[in-house]
Amino acid sequence: MTSLRSRRIAGAVATAAAAMLVLSACATGDDAVAQGGTFDFVSPGGKTQIFYDPPSDRGTIGNLAGDDLMNEGEKVGVADFAGKVVVLNVWGQWCGPCRAEADDLEQVFEQTKDSGVQFLGINVRDDTRNKAQDFVIDNSVSYPSIYDPSMKSLIALGKGYPTSVIPTTIVLDRQHRVAAVFLQELLAEDLLPVVQRIAGEEPQQQ
Repeated sequence: MTSLRSRRIAGAVATAAAAMLVLSACATGDDAVAQGGTFDFVSPGGKTQIFYDPPSDRGTIGNLAGDDLMNEGEKVGVADFAGKVVVLNVWGQWCGPCRAEADDLEQVFEQTKDSGVQFLGINVRDDTRNKAQDFVIDNSVSYPSIYDPSMKSLIALGKGYPTSVIPTTIVLDRQHRVAAVFLQELLAEDLLPVVQRIAGEEPQQQ
């Protein structure tokens, strides 16, 4: 397990570093800034696990919403889950690490949903909707996803967010401020304690 984790993290570090180089050249315009959000993504030293504490230092994302992948004609977004911890996962059915972590994410969702935790996927770069829907069915994913083949909804994730790093998992606290960012494939044992800690924070904490 240790060697597997080392390989995963090493790969994610390389991917994140490459993404940062691309972003430094092209993500400087206003179109990369979330309207209504205050979150400014920073990955110090190329870290793939970033935590934003204390809670008063956390920024908010913009209005993240879009078409519901499994229910055409319906919308779903972070604002639908007021007062809940929201775990965002950016994924694509073409992405090998996304397939590998799908059961781990579902496991954490099942273990934490009764504590006021909601997962929300963001499906990107899948121009064929039914292939993405097949991924959800085949992996028994029970939480909703935004269908976003053009990745436009990701603008809401704020200035500097590395859109080329997939999968990415972002944990929002109950005020929907960014508490943690993972730029890597996750195991349940990596994500679960973080989600539980954030879900256990005082709701009125600012």
